[in-house]
Amino acid sequence: MKSLKNRLVLSTVLLATLTGSSLAMPQQSAGEDMKDAGNATKDAAKDTGRATKKTAKKTGHAVKKTTKKVVHQGAKKTKEGADKVEDKTN
Repeated sequence: MKSLKNRLVLSTVLLATLTGSSLAMPQQSAGEDMKDAGNATKDAAKDTGRATKKTAKKTGHAVKKTTKKVVHQGAKKTKEGADKVEDKTN
């Protein structure tokens, strides 16, 4: 009976020591929090920059394609108009 009581006391003390030491340890210092926040901000800025670059590239390609299409259509219509005038003058 006495050894059972000793084991119970010993296991209780051991459990209290392990639990207490894990609770007493600081989670993260203020300096580490600031460093993490700075890294998160840097990563967010990189993501934003990449998204901006991608969007600008897509927009630039779309503008180039549309401009080229309009120029060709204008040239085609000008040629058609010139052909009509030439037909009427002959």
